[in-house]
Amino acid sequence: MADLELQNIQKSYGATKVLHDINLKIDDGEFVVFVGPSGCGKSTLLRLIAGLDDITGGELFIGGQPSKKLSPKQRNIAMVFQSYALYPQMTVAENMGFSLSLERRPKPEIREKVEEAARTLKLEALLDRKPGQLSGGQRQRVAIGRAIVRNPQVFLLDEPLSNLDAALRTETRVEIGELHQRLKTTMIYVTHDQVEAMTMADRIVILNAGRIEQVGTPMELYNSPATEFVASFIGSPKMNLITGPAASEYQAVTIGIRPEHFDIVTDAPHWQGQITLVERLGHNTIVYARVPDVGPVTISLEGQHDYEVGQTVGLGADLSKVHRFDSAGRPVG
Repeated sequence: MADLELQNIQKSYGATKVLHDINLKIDDGEFVVFVGPSGCGKSTLLRLIAGLDDITGGELFIGGQPSKKLSPKQRNIAMVFQSYALYPQMTVAENMGFSLSLERRPKPEIREKVEEAARTLKLEALLDRKPGQLSGGQRQRVAIGRAIVRNPQVFLLDEPLSNLDAALRTETRVEIGELHQRLKTTMIYVTHDQVEAMTMADRIVILNAGRIEQVGTPMELYNSPATEFVASFIGSPKMNLITGPAASEYQAVTIGIRPEHFDIVTDAPHWQGQITLVERLGHNTIVYARVPDVGPVTISLEGQHDYEVGQTVGLGADLSKVHRFDSAGRPVG
């Protein structure tokens, strides 16, 4: 295992700069998630750490050692990609042990490491099967197993769940979290899905346009977003961002109120709006309304409710949870 430190990391392709002075310290054994919209630089940053792309400027330390000029193999890092990249003609065991075979390790050693990884990933019964006989989730576990047998200092996972359906994504997400608890190895996980980030990470790194917007625990980002971008990106449904006279009332250019911090009230409503859509999810109800001089508002209510489209309702908000932002998208006060 190893810690990592990125000092003023920059990446350019010709005249186009895609990463700007990235500074980040990742502790030994930590699970860190890079998250952000498409094109923000998160996968590029992962490739720089892996050594698959050259660093334009700055320095990378792995386990305290300068590593910018080391080859991927010398960095002792294992990477799991979005595509499983398994050899279809090989069995699960052969796929998992392939990198060790290339190193000409003794066959008993390879078998021992493969079987140990298979037990960790609950793949023991599948070792003699070919990838074509496996589900998507099983193939992804084989890809992870191929990384585990190398006993790397750091695991890098680049959107490993993107090819799975919703049910398998949830199941495999849990399995990866449990795997980290067992291995205690430093893991860096890239995703565009903020739900994955919130449920898996010790800390989240939010990237936007090649820069770090904020680093913190999931709840730090949720409760104290450092920018309007972070406020809008973290949370599902998204935070309501409101401008105009309603924001000026709070001495701000923009105010943010999370859907769960709204309520539908009959006494002394702060605003009134007309319902445009109701989503009944069983455990909660999402109500969309349009408020005059405010615009569309999303309200998340616990439990089941019988509100209907076209109904006019009063809205109240937990005023202690209102976020205020200035013209630069920074918190006010």
